[in-house]
Amino acid sequence: MALKQVIEVYDLLETPVIDKAEIKGFFMNKGLQESEIEIQSIKEEKGETEFIKINIKGEKAKSEGSKAFTLGIIGRLGGIGARPHKIGLVSDADGAITALAAAAKLVDMRKKGDILNSDVIVATHLCPSSPIIPHDPVPFMDAPVSMETMNSYEVDERMEAILSVDTTKGNRIINSRGFAISPTVKDGYILRVSEDLLDIMQIVTGKLPVVFPITTQDITPYGNEIFHLNSILQPAIVTHAPVVGVAITTEVPVPGCATGANHALDIEMAVRFTVEVAKAFGEGKCSFFDEKEFQRLVSLYGSMEHLKTLGKRR
Repeated sequence: MALKQVIEVYDLLETPVIDKAEIKGFFMNKGLQESEIEIQSIKEEKGETEFIKINIKGEKAKSEGSKAFTLGIIGRLGGIGARPHKIGLVSDADGAITALAAAAKLVDMRKKGDILNSDVIVATHLCPSSPIIPHDPVPFMDAPVSMETMNSYEVDERMEAILSVDTTKGNRIINSRGFAISPTVKDGYILRVSEDLLDIMQIVTGKLPVVFPITTQDITPYGNEIFHLNSILQPAIVTHAPVVGVAITTEVPVPGCATGANHALDIEMAVRFTVEVAKAFGEGKCSFFDEKEFQRLVSLYGSMEHLKTLGKRR
């Protein structure tokens, strides 16, 4: 159960001003070492945000000289708030809440003696005053910084597989309430859905797993003037690690800038999913993709890494 951590993080983030000392204090009180948390303020033309990265060390992790793989959990979003236009946390904050609540749960577990094998790196950014942008069928939250900046701070080269968690409610593609996962994306290829992740998902939810469709457009970079479902798979354009999207979903389109639209129980399920994936991944019991099949694809059809670029510019 991770409802406590979800509520704690929600209360921590529902503020017009992000206090870096308060964020650090929250996690250090749970047992995180100061060296395991980084918070950086980045300001660009559209605004300013706080990037946060938490490195939760495992018992048999590579950082400790062992072999357990490192999992990345990225809370992907435009902003947690749309002030001065909207008061309170917006729907788009789900990714940040999920990632930080997962971090809080893992740190709580470690403090009690339940230590994972692998390192888990959690990254997101916190901006309570992000801009709103038009999007069909409902408005989205824009980010205060560029996608290049977000990827550079959130995607870590130590991450050997990534769960990218994002609110994905502003569409007519996913029509179920809770969360859904994407097929695995790696180096420009959309691969088959991981059977291991499907197993974990149905155990966590007690329901049949939900997979959301993605297209070639969705795994290309923002800035190419092509429609994207949202930014959930943008981490895949700057890493060789396999990336799976974890989408917080609704039955009807909900604007990313809507307030009062964060559903605690749905977020809690997504948190439990990421925690269970972290456990299994560190034990070598959760594969995001089939390495031999991927190499066979590349040998037959060549590299698809050009899809990670902006393409030919006329």
